[in-house]
Amino acid sequence: MFKHAQLESVKAWIGDPVHGALPLHARLQRALRQLILDGALALGRPLPASRALAKSLGVSRDTVEAAYSQLHAEGFIERRVGSGSFVSERVQHLPGSGRRRRSAVDDRTTPRLSQRGSAMFGGGGVRDFVTPRPFAPGVPETRSFPLQTWERLGRQVLKEYGTASLLHSPPQGMEPLRQAIADYANLERGARATPDQVLVLTSSQQALTLCATVLLDPGDKIFVEDPMYHGARKAFDAAGLKCVPIQLDAAGMQVELLLEASKLSGEPGRAVFLTPSHQFPTGATLALDRRLAIIEWARACQGWIIEDDYDSEFHYAGKPTACVQGLDPHARTIYIGTFTKSLFPGLRIGYMVLPPQLVRPMTVARTLLDGHSAPIPQLTLARFIEGGHFGAHVRTMRAVYAERRDVLARLVREHLADFVEPLVPTGGMQMPCVFVRDIPEPEVVETARSAGIDLLGLTALYASSCHRAGFLMGFAAHTPHELEIAVEKLANVLRVLCR
Repeated sequence: MFKHAQLESVKAWIGDPVHGALPLHARLQRALRQLILDGALALGRPLPASRALAKSLGVSRDTVEAAYSQLHAEGFIERRVGSGSFVSERVQHLPGSGRRRRSAVDDRTTPRLSQRGSAMFGGGGVRDFVTPRPFAPGVPETRSFPLQTWERLGRQVLKEYGTASLLHSPPQGMEPLRQAIADYANLERGARATPDQVLVLTSSQQALTLCATVLLDPGDKIFVEDPMYHGARKAFDAAGLKCVPIQLDAAGMQVELLLEASKLSGEPGRAVFLTPSHQFPTGATLALDRRLAIIEWARACQGWIIEDDYDSEFHYAGKPTACVQGLDPHARTIYIGTFTKSLFPGLRIGYMVLPPQLVRPMTVARTLLDGHSAPIPQLTLARFIEGGHFGAHVRTMRAVYAERRDVLARLVREHLADFVEPLVPTGGMQMPCVFVRDIPEPEVVETARSAGIDLLGLTALYASSCHRAGFLMGFAAHTPHELEIAVEKLANVLRVLCR
């Protein structure tokens, strides 16, 4: 007969609501199997007779017999006529046996990872702000998204394509969406794109990973903005690239420093990463003469320009500047865009506009990551763009976000003037704020998070120490009233920390 503790463990497993969807015999079978795997039932040990166990558990004998039969079929127990049921000797060879005894050691032991795996793990990944808590950067307003229009277009897709929409997408993406993206990029961003140059992906982060691994080898040099988008930095670090930071000023990356760094090192570098339309996190726009100088640098050294145009739709002073890709006659620019911020994060559609010679290598490499993007959202998005709904939504959100930016700037000046200075951006979805007094940035970020506020510290975005500490405040996802409540809460956090 089982010991009391073992019997109680079985009863607890059977009665756990988490397992309630399973039939009773299956719950009993899995409870007994777990005891065997944990080593609580020793090899060769006899199990209770089915009648006795049924009485102890208050179940029918048929239930116990069904559980025993399944355990026997899986090789966990042996059944001997006239002798009963016993834990099989073969269990010692199963990979899960003795799991409980080894788990404490496994939890404390760092697994042996590859150099790239260690870099990924050590970098901590890229933390998405899953719920739109106040000031989480890069989170759009989704409550006013035209869901009825999206639903109607989705129904049209299903009606037209039928079960064909349930199959794999081509790895490069559905042709209607590639056409819509090319038309949009040409018209709104000044790009020079054809549908054949567009590669549909799940995100801009996937695009950065592809660029880092397909275009460059570990140890290769890539010039990057300082400060820079943390997702790009982590993708490049994980790929083993040598990031060379180039400082910024009000006109963006200081290209003369890039050219100087190329000459001093004796090797020109293989690529440069830019967020030229709205630099992350400073908000600077790369000046035209610097864009042209970088294009010439790429031509001269046969390097690549990786252009991340992540939230260029939201520009609040005049029209957005044209993208670098459209200015580049030498086909050395990879243009990266995403609909995560302009529409909604759950869409999971980004894209690259590639030089023609990179389309096939990048598409093949993409098949080794996730294969393809889901066809139905692609086809729905294509209709959303073609029907003018995307442009209308962006125009609406541009006005909404401009108002919220102005409201946040006013609230920061009213409630946080003793602590930070807002650097009001001309575009984008977040506002940098720098400390005007000595305040520990990590402590501010952590304490604010505990209070329900998500801030992104500025210090980690810099490679150099020549900067002012502070944080980014996302403003797109919250109404003026919600922003006011959150700013007052943040003011309380800062007052407590600065006592």
